[in-house]
Amino acid sequence: MTRKIIPIAVADGDTAAMVSLYQSEAKIQARSVHGWFAGWRWALVWFTQLLFYGLPWLAWNGRQAVLFDLVSRRFYIFGLVLHPQDVIYLAGLLILSAYGLFLFTAVAGRLWCGFACPQTVYTEIFMWVEHRFEGDRQARIKLDAAPWSLNKLWRKGGKQTVWLAIGLWTGFTFVGFFTPIRTLATEVMGFGLGPWETFWSLFYGFATYGNAGYMREQVCKYMCPYARFQSAMFDRDTLIISYDPVRGEPRGSRPRGVDPASVGKGDCINCTLCVQVCPTGIDIREGLQYECIGCAACIDVCDGVMDRMGSPRGLIRYATQNAVQGGWSAAQMWRRVFRPRVLIYSAVLVLIAAAFVTSLALRAPFKADVVRDRGALARLVEDGRVENVYRVQLMNATEGPLRVHVEVEGLEGAVLTSHADVEVPATQARWVAASVQVPPQTAQQLGAGAHPMRFKFSLPEGASVLTEKSTFVVPR
Repeated sequence: MTRKIIPIAVADGDTAAMVSLYQSEAKIQARSVHGWFAGWRWALVWFTQLLFYGLPWLAWNGRQAVLFDLVSRRFYIFGLVLHPQDVIYLAGLLILSAYGLFLFTAVAGRLWCGFACPQTVYTEIFMWVEHRFEGDRQARIKLDAAPWSLNKLWRKGGKQTVWLAIGLWTGFTFVGFFTPIRTLATEVMGFGLGPWETFWSLFYGFATYGNAGYMREQVCKYMCPYARFQSAMFDRDTLIISYDPVRGEPRGSRPRGVDPASVGKGDCINCTLCVQVCPTGIDIREGLQYECIGCAACIDVCDGVMDRMGSPRGLIRYATQNAVQGGWSAAQMWRRVFRPRVLIYSAVLVLIAAAFVTSLALRAPFKADVVRDRGALARLVEDGRVENVYRVQLMNATEGPLRVHVEVEGLEGAVLTSHADVEVPATQARWVAASVQVPPQTAQQLGAGAHPMRFKFSLPEGASVLTEKSTFVVPR
């Protein structure tokens, strides 16, 4: 890391300098690493990307399995069809995500950042492409420093071409969740892509290209708010990537197989490999830092060094601050991990998840909304009967047509004079006019004003029944 200093002209005998507010940073060239945690990270890369790239191509009941159709205002998630009125489920999903984040952070820090965050996932993919074209860390450093040549041109150009292809395919897939992806692919092949699809495909494509290809650690360190407020969810019993200074200090090199205590050294041989593999360029030996995303690359590489040096693993490991400072055993540490705070988070998360799943399971196959006709609150018709007119919206939440029977109750003598059976097409909403009349003697008994009543909606053979409250107005 360097700071640009610009000297200024001063009078003889005086010295002064102006320090620029601009601070440049050296490019981080992370070394590739293999190990237990790297394997898990790549497993999640495969899992998340198979989901992301594969889901839009799955078919379900003759349509795209997962489609957020903003034009028709329908969200299709396999057999589930959601309307704008189902926004409560989005709120429930966000609450579940928030509590899940609180729970996982309280237990093991930035697990999401290190293993499943899209920024981490695409950075891993882009770094793999970079490694294929330009080699590992030292080879990339030499290539960057070398003058331009045919070899450097094809390696840099090939990398950029693959990066752009991944970015554009990512943007295309993202838009494919909102516009049927097969239709989108046909439009792309025929150069008939609409302006909005073009804009968002390019926007998300180049955002992926820039964030994973160039900005990498800057996104995690400066743009992501999670790095700033994570400390509010940590405590001294949170599992974090920890360096054990009791074992490691004093640092220093030694021959392989030599007992470090015999030469007055700790287990750390100061190889700096833990710094070289870090995607954000920090030194974990300096303690907990907000830039650490919890990817555990330093654990994998340090364990490999300990194996070669004949020392036990775990110089850098997942541990709590209390465990490291107190020299606790694994059993003691795990007993404190499952502390009251974690148990409360878990209980709340389970309750919310149970309520969310139960609500979805018991969700009615149709919805109804009753709106009074504001143009004519009440009117007198033949035989002195009083009539109120309503507009009823029926929303079919299934993928088959529904025949809904409508009737009124809760008001003596009230009858529905409009059509009692309404056909609602699959996944559609339909507005119908409903006229309710009461005989003159009932109107006289009720008196002038608004009186409560209910609309009852039912499917054939009592498959589902829904009631909506409303009022009947008797004029003065």
